[in-house]
Amino acid sequence: VQLQASGGGLVQAGGSLRLSCAASVRTFSNFFMGWFRQAPGKEREFVAGISRSGGSTHYADSVKGRFTIARDNAKNTVYLQMNSLKPEDTAVYYCAARPATYYSESYIFTRSNDINTWGPGTQVTVSS
Repeated sequence: VQLQASGGGLVQAGGSLRLSCAASVRTFSNFFMGWFRQAPGKEREFVAGISRSGGSTHYADSVKGRFTIARDNAKNTVYLQMNSLKPEDTAVYYCAARPATYYSESYIFTRSNDINTWGPGTQVTVSS
């Protein structure tokens, strides 16, 4: 599977951005999809994840209530709507995929080590 993310950019604090990630794979609905981010000098961290069918989602506490993850299995695409952005949200955002057919439908991967496919990353910069 190959992933291609888009939608990053520069925005003022309080603004919004929507990231998209398109997957080139035949069976997109077999994959857990998620977003991670990495700020300079910090480790890559989980941001949001969505189960294979989209029925389950999970968020990092730092983004809960501000970010929304969604997927369109017909378009092989996952989205991250980011509202009320803060300067501390500044990071490179990575789309993540992991086959999940042997896990329960609601399973969410939150550890970087569990991910086997990463997108190239898209920069999000929030100015104060």
